[in-house]
Amino acid sequence: MADKDYTGSRYMGISWDMFHRDARILASRLMARGPFSGIVAISRGGLVPAAVVARELNLRLVDTLCIASYDDRVQGEGALVLKAPAGDGEGWLVIDDLVDSGRTGKVVRELLPKAVFATVYAKPLGQNIVDDFVVSVDQSIWLLFPWDAEMQPSPPLAGA
Repeated sequence: MADKDYTGSRYMGISWDMFHRDARILASRLMARGPFSGIVAISRGGLVPAAVVARELNLRLVDTLCIASYDDRVQGEGALVLKAPAGDGEGWLVIDDLVDSGRTGKVVRELLPKAVFATVYAKPLGQNIVDDFVVSVDQSIWLLFPWDAEMQPSPPLAGA
């Protein structure tokens, strides 16, 4: 399968308020699955939602699983593990911002098979990889997270 180019995709902007609300909803849903020993954030996209979920679940032990699978707006085939936590995930919660194709999620499942794995947003191809998610997103939409986007003025719809 060739690299998928998202430059012609539709975009959906996620504001800080929307994101925080959705991450808190995820935390509330995960409470019944705990208690957890700690949380593993998938770097980089999962760092922010993991911070919100860790706060809401009162988790102080935070680790990272560092995986490189996206290059700006082009999604490649490979997933390179840069850093993995020790163990099999028993008692741990793994958090990411989004599950897209499921490629990164499959790596997470191989490395931490006993962990609970949740994302805030999920596209259809990756939904079966995670244990829970909050918002289903069409496969063709590229999410613009608040930490990846810049605020810019926009012209009126009717023109100036």
